[in-house]
Amino acid sequence: MRTDTIIRFEGMKALREKLDIVEAERFISLIIREHFDYTEWQRDLWKDKSIDEIFYAAKVYAEKNE
Repeated sequence: MRTDTIIRFEGMKALREKLDIVEAERFISLIIREHFDYTEWQRDLWKDKSIDEIFYAAKVYAEKNE
């Protein structure tokens, strides 16, 4: 199991791969400022998809982004 420090480091690294430093900081501020329930968001995000559809979409995405 990774430590909290490693998770924070990897999380910021992931943000920085997609966002510049200012956008990454803004993202963090938005998450802190707004009530955000990640579990509920995930339920709503994929409610119309089966596990097989989600898996296939992830596989296609991974293959395109290798």
